[in-house]
Amino acid sequence: MSAPSASTAQRTSPLVRTLQVTLGLGLAVGMLWWGLPYFAKTSWSEVLEVLGTVPWWKSLVFTALVVCGLYCYTFVMTGAMPGLGHTRALILNVCGSSVSNLLPGGGAVGLAATFSIARSWGFSTAAVTTMAVVTGVWNVLARAALPIIAIVGLSWGATDLPSSMRDAAWAAVVTGGVVISLFVLAVATDRGARSLGQGIDRLVQAVRRRPTDRVEVALTGMRERTAATVRTGWLSMTLGMVGFFGLYYVLFLLCTSTTGIELPFGQLFAAYAIGRLLTAVGITPGGLGVTETGTAAALVAWGADPAASMAAVVIFSIFTHLLEIPLGAIGWIAWSIMPRASAEEVAAVAD
Repeated sequence: MSAPSASTAQRTSPLVRTLQVTLGLGLAVGMLWWGLPYFAKTSWSEVLEVLGTVPWWKSLVFTALVVCGLYCYTFVMTGAMPGLGHTRALILNVCGSSVSNLLPGGGAVGLAATFSIARSWGFSTAAVTTMAVVTGVWNVLARAALPIIAIVGLSWGATDLPSSMRDAAWAAVVTGGVVISLFVLAVATDRGARSLGQGIDRLVQAVRRRPTDRVEVALTGMRERTAATVRTGWLSMTLGMVGFFGLYYVLFLLCTSTTGIELPFGQLFAAYAIGRLLTAVGITPGGLGVTETGTAAALVAWGADPAASMAAVVIFSIFTHLLEIPLGAIGWIAWSIMPRASAEEVAAVAD
């Protein structure tokens, strides 16, 4: 194996990682400390008063819902990678998420962790790559569907629809349509996969000013595997995604009711949908700070008490974002003591 280039080493150096963590967490803290109360039209002192009224035992209920939601997501991963059990899928998920939640744009680092762990269990690079692509598409489509569902709910409730929500719904429709079109193009035929790969390679070449055909080769080679995965696993992945987002919505409802918010379910689901969309914002780890600000602003705009709204999104964020970090630590410990594939087994499935 050739030695890594200087640029590669620099990108993966501890100093760069430390700077990424510091920058990402600094932006998140700034958004939470200043941006969240500013846009929610309240103050942290008022929010702390509301948080002080929350019974401690409810944290056990919230934690149980999160764990159940994460278990539902294992059906997405097992459907996308045959041979993966639910326990190992849960470990993969929490380990990758814990890393992603510490870095701005940390999805790439989380994906690298997923590759390392799955390879240690004997899964091939091709199998892990296919799983990453398919679950990524399912996640994008699910988040794109949420604001569309919210639009329907708000229409049934005859609720005034804010322009921001309408714009988000149209953006979701366009995003979902583009993702579906590209995905179908990539898996339907070899010609489609080659055409899409060539187009992406041209974009990469324009940026890097270096000829490449890596994406075309990768897409063409992965097309049949991806199509087979979708044919056999689409139902498991879809139901798993519905269970995951459904349980997290139940958690959101409990958080809002705990702080005394009384709004129609349609408006609450719309606020929840806005928050799930904003998790894709990569300037902070997992959209931390940005997600809470958008969700709280939506609740306040619909007439909820500012302090109660901010307290609700803070509780929800603690259990859906920050809780994944200690869960990830448990996952890494579990992985470290689990049996691994031998060097020969890993070499046998190498591409």
